[in-house]
Order: sequence, then C-alpha cells, then structure tokens
Amino acid sequence: MTEVQAALVWCPCPNIEVARKISEQLLQERLIACANMFPAMESLFEWDGGLSQASEVGVLFKTTADSLDALISRLGELHPYDTPAILGWTCDIAHPAVLGWLRETVGHTD
Repeated sequence: MTEVQAALVWCPCPNIEVARKISEQLLQERLIACANMFPAMESLFEWDGGLSQASEVGVLFKTTADSLDALISRLGELHPYDTPAILGWTCDIAHPAVLGWLRETVGHTD
C-alpha cells in the first residue's frame, strides 16, 4: 500500500459563495478531500502601506503532500484576489483512517 502524508492549506476568501465555488471545483478535480469553511472571519492586515480590514471566510483544505503544490497552484488560479493568502504545510502525523480516506479521495492508488 502506498504511504500517504496528509497536508493542509489555509486560504481566506471574500465570501461564502466564492469559498463554496472554489471548494466544489477542487473536490471535482480531486485535489482535496474536504474543505472546512469558517464564515464571518474578521481579518486585519497590512496592505499598500496601511492597515486594512475585511470580513472574509477562512477555508482549511485537506489534501495529501503529493498534491500540495498542484493544489496551491490551482487555488491561486481560481481565487479572485490578486494576492490570495494561500499557505500550505504537511502534517507530521494523522490517524490511519484519515490517511486511507485521503489516499482514496485525492486519487492515490497502490
């Protein structure tokens, strides 16, 4: 059986509609197994030399380490922001059942 390493990607979206649309597309393309959306998130950030604020929807995507680069690239293409805050990392440990689910869902085969 092929060993799978879990990975996560965090990305804020401008609203729930955009977050759902992007998540559905990534699921259809088998780049993710799941997207957890956190609505009504308040963001404060430095932009164009000043302090900015926005109401956003945070999304946590679950994928595999092998798909991480492709997911980040595709998410950047789908996202409406000029500079989307897309951050990804691999997980040091995950439950074996989650690893099996990711292997099946994200398209890994033996």
